[in-house]
Amino acid sequence: MRHTLAVMVENNPGVLARVAGLFSRRGYNIDSLAVGRTENPEVSRMTIVVEGDQRVLEQVTKQLHKLVDVIKISDVTTERYVDRELVMIKVSATPSQRGEIMQIADIFRARIVDLGAKSITLECTGNDGKINAFEESLRSYGIKELVRTGKIAMLRGIRYTGVQAQESE
Repeated sequence: MRHTLAVMVENNPGVLARVAGLFSRRGYNIDSLAVGRTENPEVSRMTIVVEGDQRVLEQVTKQLHKLVDVIKISDVTTERYVDRELVMIKVSATPSQRGEIMQIADIFRARIVDLGAKSITLECTGNDGKINAFEESLRSYGIKELVRTGKIAMLRGIRYTGVQAQESE
């Protein structure tokens, strides 16, 4: 099973290397990793997607908690959340194919970000399924280059705990 972890860390040099090293030493593969500052410039958020059963998840969580810079770990997999990923794809495009490629872009609500003499570069955001389908629909044109950001995720709405409502953490 794939687990999506939201890991809040202190925004310090070397934190990413320590987290990646922890996974490497334990022999766990990171499926996706996205890191960025939060609304608090002293805190960064890592969205880590890791494949494994409950035992793997428990081990990863225990090891992450041992790192000094880790503030909080949440497994959002079992919660209601929204996730997005960004892909940029450069495809071969003759002048006669550009209309077809633009129609595909419209269907997926993608944007053209660069137009070359023999290529078009598009960007698309969405969940994993949408990004995979977009990539597959462009494959027949000849993908020259492709880059994906990795998943970012955020819990939906307001969570109720007892009497008081709390914004999702």
